[in-house]
Formats: sequence, C-alpha cells, structure tokens
Amino acid sequence: MTACMVGWSHSKFGKLEDEDVESLIVRVASDAIADAGVAPKDIDAIYLGFYNGGFSAQDFGSSLVMHANDALRFKPATRVENACATGSAAVHQGLNFLDAKRGRVVLVVGVEKMTDASGPEIGGILMKASYLKEESEIEGGFAGVFGRIAQQYFQKYGDQTDALARIASKNHKNGCANPYAQMQRDFSYEFCRDVSDKNPLVAGPLKRTDCSLVSDGAAALVLADMDTSLAMDKAVVFRATNQVNDYLPMSRRDMTFLDGAARAWSGALENAGLALDDLSLVETHDCFTIAELMEYEAMGLAKPGEGARVTLEGWAQKDGRLAVNPSGGLKSKGHPIGATGVSMHVMSAMQLRGDAGDMQVRDARLAGIFNMGGAGVANYVSILESLR
Repeated sequence: MTACMVGWSHSKFGKLEDEDVESLIVRVASDAIADAGVAPKDIDAIYLGFYNGGFSAQDFGSSLVMHANDALRFKPATRVENACATGSAAVHQGLNFLDAKRGRVVLVVGVEKMTDASGPEIGGILMKASYLKEESEIEGGFAGVFGRIAQQYFQKYGDQTDALARIASKNHKNGCANPYAQMQRDFSYEFCRDVSDKNPLVAGPLKRTDCSLVSDGAAALVLADMDTSLAMDKAVVFRATNQVNDYLPMSRRDMTFLDGAARAWSGALENAGLALDDLSLVETHDCFTIAELMEYEAMGLAKPGEGARVTLEGWAQKDGRLAVNPSGGLKSKGHPIGATGVSMHVMSAMQLRGDAGDMQVRDARLAGIFNMGGAGVANYVSILESLR
C-alpha cells in the first residue's frame, strides 16, 4: 500500500457535441483537484490517458491539462496510451511515480472524444489495437474481432446466447442508476436475447446489445502517497495493482480463455493477500458481453467454460455473490477509450466511500478493477479499499 485516491471527478459519457478534448480535460481536472482539496501548485506530476489514434486532430494533449490551472505550468506531464487499457495505464504510471518517491501528489486524467469521427473511421481507428498483419481483414472491425472470439468460445463450450443476453440485461439495468451513463435504458433479457430490427446481429453471434457504445467523456483522479493521504478528508487505498501483457496476434493464443487476464487477477489478489470472495464488487471490461463472460472465468468466479453458470445463478447481480459492473459497465456507461480505466477507478472509489447513490452495493468494502487493452493483450488489475 503505497498510495491512495484522495479526490476524483467524472463527466457524463455520451455524444457530447459541445465538448472537445481540451474542454473535457480541463473540466474533470479542475473538479478532481477541487474534490481532493489540494493546491494545484502541490501537484508533482500529471499523467493523461488519451488513446486518440485519429479521433481528434489534437493528438499531443499532455500539456492541455495545464489549462485547468496556471499553477500546473512547468509540471512534468506525460501522455500514456495502451489501447483500451489506456486509462488504467495512466493510473498505474501515477502510482509508479509515487512509489519511486519522486513526489507526493499526482493528477491523472483520462479522456476521449470519439463521436466526431464517422462510423468507418471509428472502426479503422479501433482496429489499430489489433494485429494488423493478420487481423486487418476481419469484417466488422473490433466487433468482428470479438465476434470471432465468441464463435470460437461457442464452438468449444456450446451456444452462449442466453448467458450473453443476461449480461447485457444486467448491465443495462445497473446503468439506469448511473447518472454518468450514456445509455440509461433497462433492456429485458428477452430483448437482448432475440434478433430483431432494433437488435440486429453485428458480428458473428454478437448483437447490438452485446456491444459497448462509441462515447465521448473524461474522468480524473488525484493520487497521494500514504503520508499525505492520512491528512486528507477521504482516501481510498490501493491494496494491490498488477499488469500482464500477452501476445498481440490472436493466432499465438487460445482465444477461448483470457490467460493474461487470469494472470493479472491472480497476481493482484496474491499481492493483496486476498481471495476473490473477499471482494464486494468488480468493475470489469465488458467491451462486448463475451468479454465479461470470459472474464468471470479469468478472475476465478467460474471454471473455464462455465461462465454461463454465473449468469444463470445471478452471482454477478448487484445483490449477488460478487456484484460485477454495478455502474452498468462499458455496455451501458459507454467506452470513451482513454477515459474508461480512470472511470472504473472513480466508480469503485465512490462505492467504497458509500457515495454511489442508487448504484451503491451494500456494505462495499473491497473493489476489484479489470481494464483490458486489445483482445486480452494489455491486462490491468487494481484492488481498492477505503482508508477512511
């Protein structure tokens, strides 16, 4: 335990027509600093999670954070990118800075502005997170990538349509209680399960309700070392963190099991001295419902091939054995790439502080976060606990 989250902020996710990357950064950075109650001059470093890849013409963004307050000028500011795990990568870099004792307070911002691009442009930008030498011709972009993964999983373990529909319905129901969520609509299990004009097939067995949303948004948090955190009004401590990267080409891996995710989870739990059952909730990377299903198995909630049991028996419901994505997850909340990992940390901190409103998981004590870059390539786990 080397650092804590001592303040945070979160924008609404969705199609934010009146915002650009700069305005989103400035707003959440300002709000997180105010929430932490720290003086901007006392921030020792800035990390910006910003995937971009062509979504925004303004590609160089690290110093845009300084527009939140003139006292941030001349602070070291670094942009971090690791595909869809960009936000968690920025958080972990901030923790590394504090662990190295290079400073005492760090500001982390995650941002993405995706909706200015056209549909084909969005697909092409996201496919840069795949292995283009082998995977660039997959139809349907990244939905096609996970559609192929779903097909392989179905071939090995049987049709999982029911399980995916239960995941989608659960996350949409949870998202109705999240004021920051892009889609606050409660879709029934039957609607999510059946192919229809409003819920067509998108790629392989994946339907529209199996896919996360194209989003704009930002989130920010302030990190402080333990000595500084002890004097703060609120503090959520990192019990453990872990990062595991796997091969980029899917051809070099068994894509019916997320081995990198499993290793990231087991290492983080071991470092924290915890078992999965000790956790109150998990915010996990449901970019597609098949990903959440496989993540049940990677985290150890179910054995390989038995993730459907989690959905059938309601283990991942907000009042179940382990609440998974009480925020609504990427599926309902939205997935602005660079902001997602930071958002997961903010949502989890709110839960542990008892400040999650209608999203609140009863007696939340320990939270796990899993943020994934690419198709199981960059895998980040954080385990959080409220210090006060």
